[in-house]
Amino acid sequence: MFLKVVVQNFSLVCYQRQRDLSKLRLVNFPGNMAWLSRVHSLYFQLEKTIDTKDFMATPITPLDKLSSNPDDMKTKMELMILKVQSDFCNALEKEEGNKKFIIDRWDRTEGGGGITCVLQEGEVFQKAGVNISVVSGQLPPGAVAQMRSRAGISAVIHPVNPMVPTIHFNYRYFEVKSGEETQWWFGGGTDLTPYYLDTSDAVHFHKALKYACDKHDKGYYPRFKKWCDDYFNIPHRGERRGVGGIFFDDLDTPGQEECFKFVKDCADAVIPSYIPLVQRHKATKYTNVEKEWQLLRRGRYVEFNLIYDRGTKFGLYTPGARYESILMSLPLTLNGNTCMFLQKTPPNTICWKS
Repeated sequence: MFLKVVVQNFSLVCYQRQRDLSKLRLVNFPGNMAWLSRVHSLYFQLEKTIDTKDFMATPITPLDKLSSNPDDMKTKMELMILKVQSDFCNALEKEEGNKKFIIDRWDRTEGGGGITCVLQEGEVFQKAGVNISVVSGQLPPGAVAQMRSRAGISAVIHPVNPMVPTIHFNYRYFEVKSGEETQWWFGGGTDLTPYYLDTSDAVHFHKALKYACDKHDKGYYPRFKKWCDDYFNIPHRGERRGVGGIFFDDLDTPGQEECFKFVKDCADAVIPSYIPLVQRHKATKYTNVEKEWQLLRRGRYVEFNLIYDRGTKFGLYTPGARYESILMSLPLTLNGNTCMFLQKTPPNTICWKS
């Protein structure tokens, strides 16, 4: 109780000084119900202060706005992706050892901004990018036609060892107002791209995603798995990308809070679905031929991202976009020369046909 009184008095003094009010007369306050009401309100505002020390950088939206709108879905989504970004970056750094993420917090003149986190040339990860963006304001038709998003997180991890798969995930929330009407929806997904197939890895990965889906709707996993298989497809090659995962868009049922909880559970499933695979294979020995195959398959990865991916197109069509962040999904090295493997495909490699 004593601690609360001290905090309350401190809050009140700051409150009055900021507004140049008259001298404090603490001796008369205990009997003043209006004062008690004010102190009570200020105390609970103080308790709602957002703790940012575990985030990679300060939120994009001003803290006072986030604190004063805790039940707003835009607030919930921004705080959720900030935590997911921090948790995932910390998990990757733990596997890497000495290398740390470079953090770039940027603002968008048209409204919003983002936090780009990149780790490059490590012993385990050649390139790991984990980005969040909060975009507000008017979007041009070209951007809306590709994807509609307000706040989201996106990550792509390219490992050094070809026995460690690449993972990609993104989760996003969009809200648009027209007069008194507000429309909202969620989208996102997680997918895995191994270079050499390990069946137990694929089973582990899909089990983690299925568990997250089944907590909300038994029909989500088979529905969103098929959506993922169909989306991550390279038509001109007649190939699918990797072993899939889940993918969904325009999710607005059964309700906003239920959808948010589902998206949060899917995002929280990334670490347990992927980090065990890194731990299992990061020290595995590999040959030069196996490395070359990894680089070739990365070329396919880039083809999809630059030609077909809606997220990439959305970013490029958005005014004031941060192009370095949009293209962080590209690996440092790749091989676009297919001739070297036309005669014989290495065993146990991934080359899915549609």
